Amino acid sequence: MTTEQASDAELAAQPAAYWTGLAYESLIAFTRARQAELGFTQPQFWLLRNLSENDLSPDGRGMTVPELREAMKSYLRPEDDLEAEAEVLLERGRLTLDGEGRLRITEEGEKARTEVKRHAPEIRARIHQGIDDADYVTALKVLQQMIRNTSTPEADRTS
Repeated sequence: MTTEQASDAELAAQPAAYWTGLAYESLIAFTRARQAELGFTQPQFWLLRNLSENDLSPDGRGMTVPELREAMKSYLRPEDDLEAEAEVLLERGRLTLDGEGRLRITEEGEKARTEVKRHAPEIRARIHQGIDDADYVTALKVLQQMIRNTSTPEADRTS
């Protein structure tokens, strides 16, 4: 399927799941490639974010790999190996591991997290190039409605 010659009516008839799947794969590949250019994998960045009390960790107390996997379950991909990714960060001195198997971010890890995060606006800008914020918001609202339409039992729908 292409959109180059499709009319609005033809586009309206195309399956949303096909296009959202293509968009997901393209966006993930693009983001991961940009982060790789910075010397990081996306899962490594997520590990640092989830362990930083300056980001996603509420208390900085550290977490085990299973706890981290649970915290990231909505966005981890099947190929993401958190144990291997954590090992790389341990070797680089960006994480430490205590006797209870809890990973903690180091000062070096916090610096690395901040450096990668500093590039997020330019990655977002490239992804959003040529897309008006209002159009983006509309697209998200449409996707949210499709999610509601497909996750709510028919008997519970009021509209």
